[in-house]
Amino acid sequence: MSNKKIYLTIITGTVILIIASMLSITYGAKSVGFADVIDAVLGRNIENYNVNVVQARIPRTVFGILAGAALSVSGVLMQTITRNPIADPSILGVNTGASLFIVIGISVFNIQSKLSYISLAFLGAMLTAILVYKLASMGYGGATPIKLALSGAAISTALSSLVSVFVMPDSSVMTSFRFWQIGSVGGASNEDILLILPVVIISLIVSVFISSDLNTLLLSEETATALGLNVNRTRLIAAVCGVLLCSSITALAGPISFIGLMIPHLIRLLVGSEQKKLILISALYGGSILVISDVLGRLLGRPGELESGIMTALIGAPCFIAIIRRAKVANI
Repeated sequence: MSNKKIYLTIITGTVILIIASMLSITYGAKSVGFADVIDAVLGRNIENYNVNVVQARIPRTVFGILAGAALSVSGVLMQTITRNPIADPSILGVNTGASLFIVIGISVFNIQSKLSYISLAFLGAMLTAILVYKLASMGYGGATPIKLALSGAAISTALSSLVSVFVMPDSSVMTSFRFWQIGSVGGASNEDILLILPVVIISLIVSVFISSDLNTLLLSEETATALGLNVNRTRLIAAVCGVLLCSSITALAGPISFIGLMIPHLIRLLVGSEQKKLILISALYGGSILVISDVLGRLLGRPGELESGIMTALIGAPCFIAIIRRAKVANI
């Protein structure tokens, strides 16, 4: 892969992100002018309604960028450690595990703190990831890509049933869960951003730091071991980072599907499988695509809005079908 093409991909992604951010701040159920954006950034004319609209959209846009980046890198890590081209938090059942623990926290323990949401989501997501991997590892051939996908689908279905057990008897829990389950960056606040920012930054830094080990892991487990790599430790670190990234976003925004699946594939086609480039550029494009999805949802749903989780599913489902058709899976 030539450096020229990589630089072009980065520049293009940066331009898309800037444009997407400006569109997110400017357009929605009510559109505002460029002068209102400038006033909001500079803190002028704060009594103006349009300026207040812009100020409300800035946290939403920043959160969308962080969420898209986190979900994309989580997808990269899960695809790498499982060597599964269709792995992502939703397909492997991790989002459902996070959802179950949050619902239990709400319905049984009446938990309201967002920090508690993140802790419960991480615990549920991590236990689900372990369960899916252990289930897929049973039988001949170990945890092959198809077995991982099937195990994830089976566990996700079972956990979804348990979610219903806790949600259905209590109408207040069901109401809260119904809106959260759709997946949206619309309710984000500055406090939410400050809450997840350390998690996202630390996980991204660690992911980049172990990227060379992840490159070695892609060769094969036997080759990686022969080259002196501690395979189990590398997988554990990558898994923790991946689950932290997706669970923290899921706790605050709900389960947003397909970003972790389609963005790594798109970037892999553009820049190859070198992990450091793949992680960083996926983060860049993931933030852009989620923000664009959020803007489209606001424009298409006027005078209301279509949640970003709905838009990513509408965009991602055809991409997933295309990936399935292209994937070359050895055996079960």
